[in-house]
Amino acid sequence: MGLPTIDIIFKTKSVNAVERSERGIVALILKDDTGAFDTKEYRIVSEVKEEDWSVESLDLIKKTFLGNPSKLMVERIATEATSYNAALERLKSKSFNYLAVPDASASEDVAQWVKGCRQNEGKTFKAVVAGHSADDEAIINFTASGIAVGGKVYTAAEYTCRIAGILAGLPFTRSATYYVLPEVEAISDSANPNADIDAGKLILINDGEKIKIARGVNSLTTTTTEKGEEFKKIKIVEGMDLIKEDITRTFEDEYVGKVNNSYDNQVLFLTAVNAYLKGLAGDILDPAYNNRVTIDTEAQRLAWGAIGVDTSDFTEQQLKEKSFRSQVFVKGNLKFLDSVEDLKFNISL
Repeated sequence: MGLPTIDIIFKTKSVNAVERSERGIVALILKDDTGAFDTKEYRIVSEVKEEDWSVESLDLIKKTFLGNPSKLMVERIATEATSYNAALERLKSKSFNYLAVPDASASEDVAQWVKGCRQNEGKTFKAVVAGHSADDEAIINFTASGIAVGGKVYTAAEYTCRIAGILAGLPFTRSATYYVLPEVEAISDSANPNADIDAGKLILINDGEKIKIARGVNSLTTTTTEKGEEFKKIKIVEGMDLIKEDITRTFEDEYVGKVNNSYDNQVLFLTAVNAYLKGLAGDILDPAYNNRVTIDTEAQRLAWGAIGVDTSDFTEQQLKEKSFRSQVFVKGNLKFLDSVEDLKFNISL
């Protein structure tokens, strides 16, 4: 009885994907001794009680909300704490998009934790850190300095919360490139912006009138055949994470344990997934590309071969129909839409 439900859920998710993308969740970890609680969650900035936080923490919370995230989760630890492990452990079971910890000394540990959660537990967490070249698509390396706002100069670490709020509030229809930070009055200019961007650094630039994000890149610099240039873009990775999260969650909620692993049921599931992908065309996926998933017959062949079953004489269709135990093997090709960011304009006279 679960399969028709999957189809409906996927259709709903594809219809409201862009709306959901504009309302991401930020997690902050702050050292603060004002309150005795572990966690506070806020939907809007007016919910924040000043008596719960120090002046410094309150300022960072308000800076985060400038980006208009849908929710802000703040994990508090004592100021004398020597690590952020307790707060990170609390976050592991929660759902959020971007994590920020306004402490440069924690950047490497936070990056490693996020990478571990993605690799080992299938999470779609991402983090904004300061001055750490993680070389990973889930880690945004913010390196701006001399960030002057209202008479105060912020470090990159302190302003990671603002960047996390921006990224959580952006729709899939635009990237962070040239996003203006109207409250910032001045910055220390990068000596070589192009080199910084190529090195996987998210920097701010001054165009003479506005302070804005130079280009929406993450810290990934090493590309492979499996992770190409597109993985360097925050916007693209966000789209990948959304699709992974939607398909995985719906599969687990509506399919696992509820449906027999037959070829017919696999086809019904893949048909629902393809309809979902079609609904994302134009906003997240390229409508001119054949964005589709199908049964991975090669993986299925290898699975049977590993237990001594010879499938060398099987046709492609026979392999598709020979489902393997409880496993569903899927493959596909997707082309994600990037934002317009570069212009080459040749004029002949």
